[in-house]
Amino acid sequence: MSMATAPAHLRVSTPVGSLAVRVRGEGPTAVLWHSLFVDDRSWHRVERELARDRRLVIVTGPSHGASSDPGRRYSLDDCAAAAGEVIERLDLREPVDWVGNAWGGHVGVVFAATWPDRCRTLATFGTPIEAYGPREQVLFRVMLAAYRVVGMVDFLATGIGDALLSPSTRARDPEATALVVDSLRTLKRPALVNAMLSISLGRPDLTPRLPAIRCPTLFVTGPDHSEWSPDQAEAKSSLLASGSVAVVPETAYLTPLEAPEATIRLVRDLWQT
Repeated sequence: MSMATAPAHLRVSTPVGSLAVRVRGEGPTAVLWHSLFVDDRSWHRVERELARDRRLVIVTGPSHGASSDPGRRYSLDDCAAAAGEVIERLDLREPVDWVGNAWGGHVGVVFAATWPDRCRTLATFGTPIEAYGPREQVLFRVMLAAYRVVGMVDFLATGIGDALLSPSTRARDPEATALVVDSLRTLKRPALVNAMLSISLGRPDLTPRLPAIRCPTLFVTGPDHSEWSPDQAEAKSSLLASGSVAVVPETAYLTPLEAPEATIRLVRDLWQT
């Protein structure tokens, strides 16, 4: 299937299940992969503008949205291989620009490090490079245990939303808050449990992967991101062949949703390098 004839919506069989993929725009290709706990709708505020410059291949990750769950644990390497399957299905021959939010940034780091010739640029938003520390591990396991028993009740949805979005976003942007809550409540419990175990608790320290990334790379974070401070981003960026850092005020994990104009500007600037 050539990109010229690619449908707007398709499903691709991959090592992590059948993934829902949307294709939008024309030109060189950019792959977009969203954060854990939300789905491809989290790109809606930026994709229209970005599609003016690129043909966007918007992947919904396993266990989320319209994508299936593989029924087994999976890794970031599995997700990167799945992205490769999507690229093969679309018959892409040139390197792609990768834009990833949190989980999507982790997959992008693995993809760019594993196949450096296939990645033109890499932009990550809200993507801490190190694994969870002991405190985060404990808090996450408590949340996971509660979710397994009671499902996505109000206090859990509120707690996750409070972590993903900055206080400013929660105060002034009810639409963003509603999207996060709706994403959480529409996720199937066994699938989300699998994703949380596979991607959050199973996330390795990606620091050793960074020196293998050769493309221009941008780490974006916000002052309200609890795991990924500007100082941490700068330290990890120094390990890259061509790394840079941007800090977007009043954001936490979901920068493309919280600050779409800044996201569009940063991505376009990177693409022009």
